[in-house]
Amino acid sequence: MMRAADVLGVLRLLSDAGIAAWVDGGWGVDALLGEQTREHNDLDLAINHFDAARYTEVMRAGGYRPKPTDAGTPRNFVMVDDAGREVDVHLVDLGVVVAVADGIDVYGPNGLAYEVGALEAWGTIDGQRVPCCTAQFQVRSHSTYEPDFDDYRDVRALCERFEIALPALYERFTREGEPRRP
Repeated sequence: MMRAADVLGVLRLLSDAGIAAWVDGGWGVDALLGEQTREHNDLDLAINHFDAARYTEVMRAGGYRPKPTDAGTPRNFVMVDDAGREVDVHLVDLGVVVAVADGIDVYGPNGLAYEVGALEAWGTIDGQRVPCCTAQFQVRSHSTYEPDFDDYRDVRALCERFEIALPALYERFTREGEPRRP
């Protein structure tokens, strides 16, 4: 379980080492909302792909190691500490912009395809201001796979707070009423 203090500790560790990191995923949603809305199993971070080796070194020094069961890719991997706290890092190639078929420019090709501008938001975790992904990017990125209960709640909260249309993928939840956790 990643608590707010754990998130801030990882961000401080990286900042002290000169590594820029943006909060993504569930903690990124909560940062944008300015409050923790649910428990989080992990912390998702985006970093510049040039910082990957240094990131791994700094995280190892901070007590994290590659997660043994993580298949990982050259663009993202998970590190875990002895308490089971997981950090899923997403590498972004901030040095190159690529136009994709739908007309949106993304960073690439040596990282995950984050939209240009996606890393320009600020949120709050436990009263501390943190860099994070934008609400619009969070909503779009949470709409590229089959959503679960947490995804629905996260996306709905972002859409309500930032006046974003709820993606069609989530309409089934509104037709079925508020879903219940299985």
